[in-house]
Amino acid sequence: MNKNYKTLGIILLVVVALVVLAQLVSETPTDWNKNFSVSEKSPYGLYVFDKESNQLFNHKIKKIEVSPYSYYEEHKNTKPHNILLIEKKIDEISLDKILNQVSKGSDLMIVSEQIPEKIIDTLKVKQTDFNYSNDCMMYFTDEKLRSDSIIIEKNQNPAVFSKINFATTEILGDEYYDNKDEETLGSGAYFIKVKFGKGNVFLHSEPIVLTNYHLLKAENQKYIQDLFSFLPDRETLWFQKTYNETSSSPLRFIWANPPLRNAWLLFLGAVLMFILFNAKRRQRVVPIIEPLKNTSVDFIRSIGNLYMQEGDFHDMMAKKSQYFLSKVRTELLIDTQVLDEEFEKKLHLKTGKSPEMIKEAVVLIKKSLNPSSQVINEDLMTLNKVLNEILK
Repeated sequence: MNKNYKTLGIILLVVVALVVLAQLVSETPTDWNKNFSVSEKSPYGLYVFDKESNQLFNHKIKKIEVSPYSYYEEHKNTKPHNILLIEKKIDEISLDKILNQVSKGSDLMIVSEQIPEKIIDTLKVKQTDFNYSNDCMMYFTDEKLRSDSIIIEKNQNPAVFSKINFATTEILGDEYYDNKDEETLGSGAYFIKVKFGKGNVFLHSEPIVLTNYHLLKAENQKYIQDLFSFLPDRETLWFQKTYNETSSSPLRFIWANPPLRNAWLLFLGAVLMFILFNAKRRQRVVPIIEPLKNTSVDFIRSIGNLYMQEGDFHDMMAKKSQYFLSKVRTELLIDTQVLDEEFEKKLHLKTGKSPEMIKEAVVLIKKSLNPSSQVINEDLMTLNKVLNEILK
């Protein structure tokens, strides 16, 4: 037998032994991904909610696995009912069908981290990322339900409703959080009710409260009951995630099972090693071709030295400021036409840098863009240091 094949066989046996040993002594890691799947028993799946939904909705829930458009095309004369969407991607045509039902007297509840843009635009509300703390307490604004709060220890959604029309909107739930990094306390609306036609739209921005991790805690069960008590006691259509919304790859089942996944990776590794061994034995000698030298750095160094010799610090500061503002517009999507307090606030939120550093940068940028201002070498060095730190 060829020596290379013998070596490959020994290596494969060693690898197989190591994989089997690792599988025997290791524990299956907990999957903390937010999958919101009714078939997942992981912490952030909806397996428990799916099993308890019949009792939670007084056996009046109907689970739909087709799109809302297909369902309402087939059931045209439906009487007012409840519609439930939990972290579900949905097309605009289906949303039109749902909003049409709401305008006729149905009620819609969307429990999702990212509310569909069409719903946001139609109801004239706005979500903003504001809560960056490690945990928060969520409670209802109704005094009778305030004691039935729920605490989210981690992985909560930072978005709150920052813009609403109080003429048609009612805040049903606030979240209280302690931002330990910035030593600030705050609260924000995460659960609102918007009047739409003859019906209502309920928007809840924290679907994590419905996952296995929180539902299995006895102290949270009253909160879930209160949450759905806002819906009328009638038939509820729950449009679940369909098969087409999940991966259709044949490898989906393999990746979902660690032993099969390890065997598949081992097979791919063996194939790769076989290819490498054969390529090393058969490949022709490839001549080494030196790559073209990159002279960009030398060019930039020459231009920099020219500016330093001329002593034109003002022009260098202006170019540095223009480059920084261009990066802010294209990468952070912040308007740079007016460098006011609003601009400083947005730049602070996007970069996480201190307000003092942001203000110092804005002062130096304005100075550099003013043709009549006097600048010195220290100004250029300070501007370069501050701007580089902000974009780091």
